[in-house]
Amino acid sequence: MIRWLLVVALALLLMQGLTGWLRKIGFGKLPGDFEFRAFGRLWQLPLASTVVLSLIAAGIARLL
Repeated sequence: MIRWLLVVALALLLMQGLTGWLRKIGFGKLPGDFEFRAFGRLWQLPLASTVVLSLIAAGIARLL
């Protein structure tokens, strides 16, 4: 359980860092990706995009 929590946390951090580039190709705008403003800052929770990217990564890992 802890392992999956770490994987999801790392995926969210990676998504946050790559948000600008990924938005150009459509990620971060999927239904299930939340964006809200709090404390004067824009917060993003790309849940749906994280699931899609995880499925892509799992497919690539399975091929290898």
